[in-house]
Amino acid sequence: MRSDRDWNRASLGQRLAAFAGLAFLHLPVWVIVLYAFTTEDRTYQFPPPGLTLHWFEVAFAREDMWAALRLSLSVAAMATAMALVLGTLAAFALARSRFRGREAVTLLFVLPIALPGIITGIALLSAFKLADFQLGFWTIVTGHATFCIVIVHNNVIARLRRLPQSWIEASMDLGADGTQTFRYVLLPQIATALLAGGMLAFALSFDEIIVTLFTAGHERTLPIWFFNELFRPRERPITNVVAVTVVLVTLIPILLAYWLTRQGEPDGPK
Repeated sequence: MRSDRDWNRASLGQRLAAFAGLAFLHLPVWVIVLYAFTTEDRTYQFPPPGLTLHWFEVAFAREDMWAALRLSLSVAAMATAMALVLGTLAAFALARSRFRGREAVTLLFVLPIALPGIITGIALLSAFKLADFQLGFWTIVTGHATFCIVIVHNNVIARLRRLPQSWIEASMDLGADGTQTFRYVLLPQIATALLAGGMLAFALSFDEIIVTLFTAGHERTLPIWFFNELFRPRERPITNVVAVTVVLVTLIPILLAYWLTRQGEPDGPK
């Protein structure tokens, strides 16, 4: 493929720069993985004085960690479900309709993920206070759904724009109604985009902290649990163990979303 030929033509300096960028991004993650197995409970000696699985046992025995994990999984699942419904409906409306203010509506959909999280969090907190909503599970879900919708919307609308309008017209000409056209023509074409958008939205919701801090009230999701544990020096190995678990939980859906998105793209030039 052309990308392989481009890589083969890359100079040594370009390859070194690429590897340096990857190392800068991923070495801190491997440091966390390494020190999840250290026998030392306070300092980050290198090399570690010894390796052990003791901290995994201690971390998995923490009921507060499991409670925070369950809450994060529940919030991510509900936010993703809301995003799949609302993001898909919005994508269909914006991809197939022409109306005044369409570009402004598109911009409004993008804003929650384009704005700094602290701005979104303050805006949501102000809205919940004005509406006299009690901060808790559903306010966290609502806050996460604001940016999860964008992820699903972008995936679905990109796929819809690549679908020929003639397919829908042919379906209607053959006697299919709107529901049948959606079920047998459109849904199979956008299925991978929905799955990829849903998994990416789940991963983003699972480890979101900034918006969560403003909308959680007394609830503690796993990122908030991490934030509190950072101020306890003797708990660092436990924090590292849970961090490794979070990396695995979020990495799998992100990789699957990437793979599914690539699978749905048309083949490039050979």
